[in-house]
Amino acid sequence: MKKYRAHIALIAANIFFGINYPIAKGLMPDYLQPIEIIFLRAGISAILFFILQRFFFFEKTEKKDLFPLALCGLFGVSINQLLFFEGLNLSTSIDASIIMAIIPVMVLIISVIYIKEKLTISKSVGIILGAMGAIVTIVYGKELSSGSDQLKGNIFLFINAFSYSIYFVIVKPLMEKYNPFTVMKWTFLFGFLFIIPFSSHAFANVNWATFNIFTWSALAYVIIATTFFAYLLIAFSMKTVNPGVASFYIYLQPVIASILAMIMYDEKITIVKICSALMIFTGVYMVSRKIRIRKNA
Repeated sequence: MKKYRAHIALIAANIFFGINYPIAKGLMPDYLQPIEIIFLRAGISAILFFILQRFFFFEKTEKKDLFPLALCGLFGVSINQLLFFEGLNLSTSIDASIIMAIIPVMVLIISVIYIKEKLTISKSVGIILGAMGAIVTIVYGKELSSGSDQLKGNIFLFINAFSYSIYFVIVKPLMEKYNPFTVMKWTFLFGFLFIIPFSSHAFANVNWATFNIFTWSALAYVIIATTFFAYLLIAFSMKTVNPGVASFYIYLQPVIASILAMIMYDEKITIVKICSALMIFTGVYMVSRKIRIRKNA
């Protein structure tokens, strides 16, 4: 029963994430800049997790675990969200969701390095296919110069995916040890602290008077649904499943994001994007079979 609940939680979280691409895209840059969204997203989530953990799920945290929890905040919140929103602001919802689909491949690479996961021929081929698909998505049809906004955005998204993959591997042993609310409290607290130095100018130029019911609803969705609930659902699921399985559900995001992006922003799905997505999906399938996460000796 726990496994079924974990898989349902993963499906729900990735549906939230898939819807987030076009919703967040609509907020930038006309209403909010990326750093402003991130400040609100991380700060409010940190407060919510702190209150819930303190009064309903309180447990003590060992001092030796504060450093890995700080790394979770660094890679899972600050770097991840800074580069995701900056990248999404410059790129498209469809490109962003395709690039994020390479996360399971990156999880395997990190697992090979961090916990000595065995690298088979099948998984090696999967890594190559996934990498090729990501490269095609990042560079195809973009001006190959440092001034190309969409190319720069796609590179930000790729680094963001790598950062989030590191988080997946680091957070697993912590989730096995603590309540999800405890891990999320520290993760978002540290993540928010890392963001503060980059957000000193946040809200200086925000024209709140231009916000309407749809703008506020979109911002609430980004903060509550895709941050608080989605992160909590993934944390809950990772008490039962390993990072490879959890990251596999990212498959859902490009499908949902692409459909909504075509409806909301008239974004186009080209043959090249379909082929690159299939390359990534095939690579993910090859590396996701029988991924095992073993504890360090």
